[in-house]
Amino acid sequence: MITKQIIHRCKKQDLKAQKELYDFFAPVLFGICLKYSRNYQEAEDNLHDTFITAFEKIEQFKFKGSFEGWIKRICVNTCLSRYRNQKVFELINEDQIEEISPLENSQQQIPLNQLLKCIQELPNRYRMVFNLYVLDNYSHQEVAELLSISVGTSKSNLSRAKAILKPKIEAYINQRKVSNG
Repeated sequence: MITKQIIHRCKKQDLKAQKELYDFFAPVLFGICLKYSRNYQEAEDNLHDTFITAFEKIEQFKFKGSFEGWIKRICVNTCLSRYRNQKVFELINEDQIEEISPLENSQQQIPLNQLLKCIQELPNRYRMVFNLYVLDNYSHQEVAELLSISVGTSKSNLSRAKAILKPKIEAYINQRKVSNG
């Protein structure tokens, strides 16, 4: 359990306290990094950068709200910053948006690791929007602000991400049916 004393010790750059904080939060934050990263190594880099930023900015944490929420926000922003300055988003008009929602109606179960693998294979622009909107429950307005894109682009990229994921998930489910049948 992370206490105020551990955080205060981290603010004084106590290495033992920093290790305690790392050991406590690394598993949860690594899961977040995996969602936003293309592969395991990139997720490790994002986790490392998250803790560097957290320890550099720990003075800014004023014990208003949860520390876990604060460090998770740093983690998501660290992962997103890798893509923010790249031109990975396709700008479109609102009237170009197709409403596709293949994942919402799926009643088949797919293991989390397989779903994560499919998500990691998405192009960056689609993966970021999908993760923020579907997995982290951000609104399209919030996604647009975080990624410096329009709301329409957020909606379009989500739609395209779902369109890419649907056949991959269906293929996996069909393959399991064949191997189990």
